Amino acid sequence: MIRSAVSIDIPAIRVVEQAAFGRTDEADLVDRLRTDGDVLAEIVADVEGHVRGHVLFSRIRIGDLNCAALAPLAVAPDAQGQGIGSALARAGIDACRAKGVPAIVVLGDPGYYGRFGFSAAAATELVAPFSGPHFMALELVTGSLTPGAVVRYAPAFGLG
Repeated sequence: MIRSAVSIDIPAIRVVEQAAFGRTDEADLVDRLRTDGDVLAEIVADVEGHVRGHVLFSRIRIGDLNCAALAPLAVAPDAQGQGIGSALARAGIDACRAKGVPAIVVLGDPGYYGRFGFSAAAATELVAPFSGPHFMALELVTGSLTPGAVVRYAPAFGLG
């Protein structure tokens, strides 16, 4: 079952994040985004009462627009390859669309995130701390990403 995260899920989300990435950085980022109030959408994959996957979309600014960053997306190692990550990504994108978010950015594998409509071409002319083929954007509102728009991440990302 794909559903919104609730407070009782927090310990299990931390376990999934640590297991998926093999370190605490992403789990710490999630905790800080929550503490700072920068979570826009947070969704879990609940398999028989156990959190097996997690995705978080945080508030960012792109130019004058309130947008979102997809980070992190994690699936427990023994549950990977079953479509859980894809279901989480799609649910999160739908949640952002329902909230009127005009665009989402992600730093990740183009082959994976491209299947959801993210592209490096859409992010090419944005002014961001990242560049290259792994920095991608998805316009939910056509024409919302303008050349030269500055991407400002939530403070939890530590990007200045």
